[in-house]
Amino acid sequence: MKHHLKEWFTAYTLLAPSFIGLATFIIWPMIYSGYLSFMKWDFLTEPRFVGLRNYEKLFNDDVLRLVLWNTAVYSVAVVFITLILALGLAVLINRDLKFRAALRAIFFLPVVTTLVAVSGLWLFIYTPDFGLMSYILRLFGSSGQAWLNQPNAALWAIIIMMVWQGLGYDMIILLSGLQNIREDLYEAAMIDGAGHWALFWNITLPLLSPTLVFLLIVSIIQAFRVFDPVYIMSGGSGGTANSTATLVFYLYKQAFTNQDAGYASAIAYLIVGIAVILTAIQLTLSKRWVTYQ
Repeated sequence: MKHHLKEWFTAYTLLAPSFIGLATFIIWPMIYSGYLSFMKWDFLTEPRFVGLRNYEKLFNDDVLRLVLWNTAVYSVAVVFITLILALGLAVLINRDLKFRAALRAIFFLPVVTTLVAVSGLWLFIYTPDFGLMSYILRLFGSSGQAWLNQPNAALWAIIIMMVWQGLGYDMIILLSGLQNIREDLYEAAMIDGAGHWALFWNITLPLLSPTLVFLLIVSIIQAFRVFDPVYIMSGGSGGTANSTATLVFYLYKQAFTNQDAGYASAIAYLIVGIAVILTAIQLTLSKRWVTYQ
């Protein structure tokens, strides 16, 4: 009995720092945010109880509907374009290439670069007068464009940047999954006369499905939390007519520009609810097509 108590005490002593950090920076803020979502608070006066008024406002906010659409377009585009390109690169680099290690390092470099630095770099690329994008267009006889000031182009400009930034991470994870697939499966299929496409479709893709599900869930959650590039690339405005504003940016704007912490907290719970629903749907659907070795 004394031995078990000693193990219990040792285990929870070692877990205590992590639990304290979790409780302080995640659990308590979530509880307090839930409390604030029923309040009207401008950070200066005492919070005033308003019931479900903040949640009712969610259904009547035209800007929020636009922001939800922007977030959905951004998330779907970034997640699926990145996954498709990363899968192609992973399959290519998984071959016995001479400079495979160097290619992995080159593609992974943007991942370890801070989003602030990446956003600053792409701000220069998108500069209408002397940016790299405008220079390339002028080589083909076109003129430079103010990409980030055009409502129809600004969001896609950020999407392109984030695909470039996240491509290396997805590629490395998929490459790890590819290297865990047994070679004898390919050898047996080739003996039966399977071609490259048949090998990919019937062996590679099914056995890579657990990795794809993991990346899909993580990437969608990260996409819904995007803030830094939207804030930096739009100069803190969310773009012309809120063309690049996303949910987390809109939450920030409500809290620290409009000083409405209650409504911002309601938006935070909306984000959490959407993330939980999407994750549950993905996990449910994945049971039908995930294949394990």
